[in-house]
Amino acid sequence: MGLSRNRSGEDYLEGMLSDLVGAKGKPKPQKKSPTRFVTFLTCLQFAFAVYATLLLYSMSPTVDIRTKPDFSWAQRIAQQVKQLMVVPPNGGSPYQESGISAVSHFTTADVCENEKIDFEQKKSDDAKMIKLKTELYQEVLDFQSKSFGTETLPQLMAMKSRWDLKNGLNNPNALPKVTVILNHFKRKTLCAQLESLLNQTLPFHHVWVIAFGSPNELSLKRIVDSYNDSRISFISSTYDFKYYGRFQMALQTEADLVYVLDDDMIPGRKMLQILSHVAGTEKYKNSVLGSIGRILPFRQKDLTFPSYRKFRSKEAGLYLPDPAYDILVNKIVQVDFLSSSWFLSAELVKTLFIETPLTFMTGEDLHLSYQLQKYRNAGSFVLPVDPNDKETWGDSEHRLAYVSETTVIFKGIVQVRDDQWWKALSTGYITQWAAMNPQKIDAFFYAHSLEEVKVLAPLLNKFRSTFGKKAYIAVSGGSFCPCEDAAVALNWPKSVCTERRFKIFDLAVGAGSSGVSDSEVPVVQGVYSSMKGLIKMHDPSVLIAVSDIDPHVLKALRMASETTANGSTLVLLPRPSVEKVLWMADLRSTALPYWNKMRISINIITQTRAKSLLRLLKSLTDAYYVGDEVPITFNMDSRVDEDTIKAVNSFAWPHGPKILKRRIIQGGLIRAVSESWYPSSDDDYGLLLEDDIEVSPYYYLWVKYALLAYHYDPQVSLPELSSISLYTPRLVEVVKERPKWNATEFFKKTPNTPYLHQLPCSWGAVFFPKHWKEFYVYMNMRFTENAKENPVQIPKSRTNGWQASWKKFLIDMMYLRGYVSLYPNFPEQASFSTNHMEPGAHISAKDNVLKHDKSDFEVPLLKEDFRNFLPGGKLPSASKLPSLNLFNRPVSLKGLKAAGAKLRQDVLECEATETVMVDHNTGLPSRCAEF
Repeated sequence: MGLSRNRSGEDYLEGMLSDLVGAKGKPKPQKKSPTRFVTFLTCLQFAFAVYATLLLYSMSPTVDIRTKPDFSWAQRIAQQVKQLMVVPPNGGSPYQESGISAVSHFTTADVCENEKIDFEQKKSDDAKMIKLKTELYQEVLDFQSKSFGTETLPQLMAMKSRWDLKNGLNNPNALPKVTVILNHFKRKTLCAQLESLLNQTLPFHHVWVIAFGSPNELSLKRIVDSYNDSRISFISSTYDFKYYGRFQMALQTEADLVYVLDDDMIPGRKMLQILSHVAGTEKYKNSVLGSIGRILPFRQKDLTFPSYRKFRSKEAGLYLPDPAYDILVNKIVQVDFLSSSWFLSAELVKTLFIETPLTFMTGEDLHLSYQLQKYRNAGSFVLPVDPNDKETWGDSEHRLAYVSETTVIFKGIVQVRDDQWWKALSTGYITQWAAMNPQKIDAFFYAHSLEEVKVLAPLLNKFRSTFGKKAYIAVSGGSFCPCEDAAVALNWPKSVCTERRFKIFDLAVGAGSSGVSDSEVPVVQGVYSSMKGLIKMHDPSVLIAVSDIDPHVLKALRMASETTANGSTLVLLPRPSVEKVLWMADLRSTALPYWNKMRISINIITQTRAKSLLRLLKSLTDAYYVGDEVPITFNMDSRVDEDTIKAVNSFAWPHGPKILKRRIIQGGLIRAVSESWYPSSDDDYGLLLEDDIEVSPYYYLWVKYALLAYHYDPQVSLPELSSISLYTPRLVEVVKERPKWNATEFFKKTPNTPYLHQLPCSWGAVFFPKHWKEFYVYMNMRFTENAKENPVQIPKSRTNGWQASWKKFLIDMMYLRGYVSLYPNFPEQASFSTNHMEPGAHISAKDNVLKHDKSDFEVPLLKEDFRNFLPGGKLPSASKLPSLNLFNRPVSLKGLKAAGAKLRQDVLECEATETVMVDHNTGLPSRCAEF
């Protein structure tokens, strides 16, 4: 490696001898005679003997060859021969050659050089920029001080630390082992760094001087050798490993801590002690510490982010400390990345290499801080200094940064670094801007494939086109789902993938997918770590993906959605359902998190109408359930027929568990209905259906939309709402004459508006858990087979004469306490359920023919998206819902309560201005209270 390959050994040795005696003649021709060769070797042997004698004499402790003029010629010869031995004619590095050891006899005075600094520290006279920079710095300090506290240097040194120098004086094992890595290329600062490190108040364990592809490799090696310190090693390579190479070397250390220094950093002599002490504290042990850092750009008014080197811009961020603007760091400050020096535990160094960086040419500083936060939740901090004591500074001579040009000032490099920090921010890096400016969006979509993007596109675009709503999408990127292809699928310009604006986030999970490994770990790790940061940063109410997403990705999304304090609700939509729930975008962001909260169970009352039951089951199966689990329960009385049992047993329910219940003793309709369901929690809702009902494919969507809009939204207060009807009645049921009634005509001034009605529905309705518990207690206290014994008599209501009807008791309770049900209202009274009025327990075949006109009960089922019929395409606000009393007359909610209280017939004796209050955990009445 170090010796020439194109000259014979004889020529090389002869050349060395010629140089030794100062021969300046022409090179001698090759001698092939053995005699000449032996003579040459004899002379060479003599020359080496002379050299060895002189060398031994010069090394005598009583002789200084530098000051003895009588032996200056010997010194020159010795040095010349040493140089010839170190630098063979081919210019290689002989100390890298196996079997050759170069021993240096230079002192540091011979080999050390220093950078010339013949200029003053740059100072800005731009008053505007000084003001902007100092204001922003103060904003950052104020925020951090309130959030997690910031300490001065004395405060930091007063904190309890694992690596306390005072303890180490008595116990050397208590002192940390610190490996210092010095990376050198051209600057002449190595001696200054080594002198500083050798005089530290806390001694280092090792110093590794690294020269990768350096043109000054030989001089750097001489400097290291001149110190003759076994703790200081020199590591070189003709290949330039750039900025990441030193961190790759750091992986090899067995020390506790690593201190990586650029060649322009001359640390003060107390620096290792300060850094080790802070790194040993509980608060900062999981951190990377340094002396120079940068806070990345803030968002501008146009919602874009500028370049981090944009001139005369507050939003471009901060460089700390910044002597040009007289900004000194007097309190520890968290930054987005550190520059020029990094002090961290050896264990944390591994984190740098979890993800492949955007480029190995630059940006190791940002990549380290980004990876540490993303995978270790570790922060990056610039330590404070004592302005009057440069021994506490990690950068004791800042002007060195300007002696030699730095790569980050070139336009191409600036663009690369801009791309790099934007990629970090887009994949979950919580910068100081993000921490100081918490975001709140409505929905975050995730698509792992291009097909998923296309499926989710209608809902995403609905969110983004709805006033006041914010929604973004993250794609896996790389070979899984290229960002530009996703943009095209969304009808967005490809430029959205590169502009620094929140809209689409390319996680680049598939960027490194080469097919070498079949492991799911990189995918799970990539999706989880990125989405965790993005969710924490943007705080979406819901995280939306398709329900058949890759199971490993699903696992990552579940974990990511649970990371924030409040949590973001993970919504998994079956692909056919996506276009059916565009109304999601019309819900308040406060209601969206409750998407998965409710549990709606179907409870069917059946006995001897197998044919009707099969029709109902088909309509239920064909409905849209948006991926929710929906249990179904069959309640059969003791006289259930064989055909019904066969139908129930053979029915396969694809949307949840199937439960069968059969009574031993015939209970009749009142017990069959009222005992068909009891809530298991305050989020358990019961849909009660007799078997001659049929439902619309959209019924479940109507119920879910209404629950989210009117019950779960914290900004809505509608405690009177006790149930949601699927059916729109065509008769005024409680009046003796049962006149016909048309909701569409009645509310023609507000077409198709849903409305609140004091009448509960028995032909398809979802009942609320708290009110159903209340109803159970009420009916238990008031149940009687004889209607005349019922103390509740509602004026002019035909329900007063109803015998043994569960609905009669529910009507009484709702009337007395001012409760209402929500009803749909669409053209031609189209509904989400219809009653086929078939003979059964309630209506005999004879009664059905003589007393009931089916056209008064059968209504058309909605077969298309009901959202198209709603006022303005969405449910109106709760305050705009009209309310009707039991007799279909407009009455305010307060008026309904007043009418019920006026009767004074509830289970508690209350005043005419009071209503009964109930313990909703038990359903028991507790007290009277004014309404």
